[in-house]
Amino acid sequence: MIFKQYYLGCLAHASYLIADEGSRVAAVVDPQRDVEQYLADAREQGLEIRHVILTHLHADFVAGHLELRDRAGAAIHLGARAEAEYAFTPMRDGDIVALGAGVRLKTIETPGHTPESISILILEGAGKGPEAPGGAAETAAAEGPAKTAADARETDPWAVLTGDTLFVGDVGRPDLRVALGWKAEDLGRMLYDSLHRKLLALPDSTRVYPAHGAGSLCGKALGKENSSTIGVQRRLNYALQPMSADQFVSLVLADQPDAPAYFTYDAVLNTRERPTLDRALEKSLQPLTLEAVAGLEREGAQLLDVRDAAYFEAGHLAGSINIGLGGQYATWAGTVLDRERPIVIIAEPGREYEAALRLGRIGFDRVAGYLEGGMQSLAEASEVAYATKLVTIERLAPEALEEELRQDPASRPLVLDVRAPREWAADHMEGSLNLPLNHLAERLAELARARRIVVHCASGYRSAVAASILRRHGFTDLADLAGGFNAWKAAQPAPVA
Repeated sequence: MIFKQYYLGCLAHASYLIADEGSRVAAVVDPQRDVEQYLADAREQGLEIRHVILTHLHADFVAGHLELRDRAGAAIHLGARAEAEYAFTPMRDGDIVALGAGVRLKTIETPGHTPESISILILEGAGKGPEAPGGAAETAAAEGPAKTAADARETDPWAVLTGDTLFVGDVGRPDLRVALGWKAEDLGRMLYDSLHRKLLALPDSTRVYPAHGAGSLCGKALGKENSSTIGVQRRLNYALQPMSADQFVSLVLADQPDAPAYFTYDAVLNTRERPTLDRALEKSLQPLTLEAVAGLEREGAQLLDVRDAAYFEAGHLAGSINIGLGGQYATWAGTVLDRERPIVIIAEPGREYEAALRLGRIGFDRVAGYLEGGMQSLAEASEVAYATKLVTIERLAPEALEEELRQDPASRPLVLDVRAPREWAADHMEGSLNLPLNHLAERLAELARARRIVVHCASGYRSAVAASILRRHGFTDLADLAGGFNAWKAAQPAPVA
């Protein structure tokens, strides 16, 4: 068997290529939208990608199933409960995709995270095959305690691809389909059954390969490891400990992070016959003059500056939003930007493609182009144009903030903490106001425009986004705390023993 995990750090997303060494037939499971890496590996190893499987209709990214269908001729497989505009093979309990004599992929329907969720057992060894009597229905339990080592190779799964049903250290959240008419409690009970009746019935030695890792908003406590085993998860995963279905639902639904608005959009987009990524990028990567950018902005386009915060705050086009490529760029772009309005990218020359590609991964294809030459184009414009279009945001050192906080209360700045409520509750500056970044734009009325504001997050990435939003909405007496709360905490004097 050939098996490879691909991990996309910025979206905490794992996808998989599985192939039979003899037949050279391959399947890709839960591909990202830019599929060149799968195609390149297939070419290098002489593989034919005939199948692409989605464990569910993903919400946090646009999957590459249509791209692999169009470029490799792969057949699309979805859970039997899925509905989609394109042709696909519905997969039910026990259905098998045979890649060759030695490798078979067997479906387990595991609804809960989504109604159509499936998990994929990887069976290795010369089996009866799906056409033989009982071949599709074989399970490890059916063999009984007397099975031989050869029987175990035939019936025990090598691994299970769990999608977003089971993570390392967590389970999939059942509340992401509420906007589409499902009740989180109902999906939670389905998830309980899927975990306890199906996945936990697998041998402890079965390897577990999920579709997401730490940092994903598809769960709340995902571990840092990219794989595990059923046995380890049975012992250590908080959601798999003995409890009733009611207790499970209450536990799993508690304290889930806010899901970005684009999650529902992407879940629906994954059901549709849409343009492929290469076609979207052909339209996106259009160089624009400064005058063209200004015209597009007047017509309602969003200016997205993807440079590092320090460069952005030293000088940027008025009205720009800063979401740097160095952090969780796609997630925050999907949270902060309006997917219905055109986007103009402002980047360091040479990074425009990356910026557009990563937007495309979440289905934000309405990119009108990029500022040709980046910010250097302003230096080549007239002095009048340069002066009127360029604005700055102050970067404040932790020591300077301490001096300002020692001033008379009437003149102290407002410290605006844009971290998540859980982070703020764990530790925060005395007197700070917590307005999480994902709710900042809707709560601007709570801020006094006449008062100086110093904004911070944990390390400086989210606060730069927040500061750009505030600057765009007319807040001018504004500073971004360099290094964020972590730098401020480190600068505090050690307590006297």
